[in-house]
Amino acid sequence: MTVDEVFVAPAHRAPVSPAADSSTAAMGPRRSAASSCRRLLLPPLLLLGVSGFFQSYAVEVDIKDGSNATCLYADWMMRFLITYESNNGDYKTTTLNLSSSVTHNGSVCGNDTQAALLAVQFGEGHSWSINMTKSNETYQGEFITLTYNTNDTAVFPDAKRKGPISVSVRDPFRPVLLNTVFVCHNSFSIEAENVTEIFWNVTMQAFVQNGTVSKKESRCPADTPTSAPTVPPTTANVTTASTTTLSPAPTTAPKPVENPDTGNYSLKSGNKTCFLATVGLQLNVSQDKPLLININPKTTIADGACGNTTATLKLNDGNSTLIGFTFAVKNTSPSVQKFYLREVNVTLLNRLSGSVISSAGNSNFSKWDAFLGSSYMCRKEQTLQINEDVQVHTFNLWIQPFLVEANKFATAEECIADSDLNFLIPIAVGVALGFLIILVFISYIIGRRKSHTGYQSV
Repeated sequence: MTVDEVFVAPAHRAPVSPAADSSTAAMGPRRSAASSCRRLLLPPLLLLGVSGFFQSYAVEVDIKDGSNATCLYADWMMRFLITYESNNGDYKTTTLNLSSSVTHNGSVCGNDTQAALLAVQFGEGHSWSINMTKSNETYQGEFITLTYNTNDTAVFPDAKRKGPISVSVRDPFRPVLLNTVFVCHNSFSIEAENVTEIFWNVTMQAFVQNGTVSKKESRCPADTPTSAPTVPPTTANVTTASTTTLSPAPTTAPKPVENPDTGNYSLKSGNKTCFLATVGLQLNVSQDKPLLININPKTTIADGACGNTTATLKLNDGNSTLIGFTFAVKNTSPSVQKFYLREVNVTLLNRLSGSVISSAGNSNFSKWDAFLGSSYMCRKEQTLQINEDVQVHTFNLWIQPFLVEANKFATAEECIADSDLNFLIPIAVGVALGFLIILVFISYIIGRRKSHTGYQSV
């Protein structure tokens, strides 16, 4: 796989008419494969915004496979609104734009088993990427990741936190049919944590067939058959990062995170199912600020190992979040055995490089115990404290790590939180406290009587 071209140009290309030849419009001027990386820099279009002039660049990337045929094509414009904390504790919003110099390291074509990846790097240590997966009939964006570098003082002149910061979000668009190009002329935005990503004039096709970008188009909801390209409102200058002070903190509260979807997972030993699990999982990571991450069962792959005395379930959500659960068997009496959760490990990965962002583990659990040959169930939310920064929340848990028969859960032992007798706990505590008070009172009376008796004898 080779990258034939990277084309960087100012934002004044003519709109693509839906009635025109879509292939020609999508592809633009074709250039020789002999130039491994060509950039065309023309006088930029200056767009007058509310705060001054805004300079914007379009990027065209043409990824080629080993036979020098186009396999991934993209032509688009984007910019980012980023809220960050300043040195004095105020929160400011700045604009990050594409620069005239863009590289494309790490982009790959993808195939039936490997995701396609479109990755660009620009400015002082900033990068953006989207990975796309393929099914029998469609392809779809999975994760969009922006890494911005607060060491770039032109954009973040007074950032309190220094260094690269990555923010990821799922692609919100529906799948696109194979041999169809995705087109969105009008601007649309995607919000992720403290970042708003704005895109417009987008033409993109992954898993290109026969080296030719398709004439068939799949339009975004923002477009209509007669719509013309629009430019989003401008708020900052590309060279002197305009900022807006929001003291002392952002006024908009973060959106509440819904409970995660429940996934069904299983392991096999040969042709026999040996491990069953149904659970909704949510991570709570609170290093720099609290972050809730829901594990998506649709993108999660189960792996692990079964055994007679230990069993491990490993869940991999999109090569970005890894969670491992280890169960063990203990003898509660010479003839009675129980299984229990012994260890949980959590690893967060960089979706682009696969490098470890954070990892945590706790091997001292003694939870979710049930008799060997049965299953454990707890519908209510439970919290596993991995370390001071990482928690795992479980919902609708039903698990059996040993002695699975006929691919079905055995009779479940329910957690006390699900029990109908759960209301007796506060009553029992109240009764115990009442008895304790009575005992203290009786001791006090006896003590007083003894002291009075002593005085009379003297």
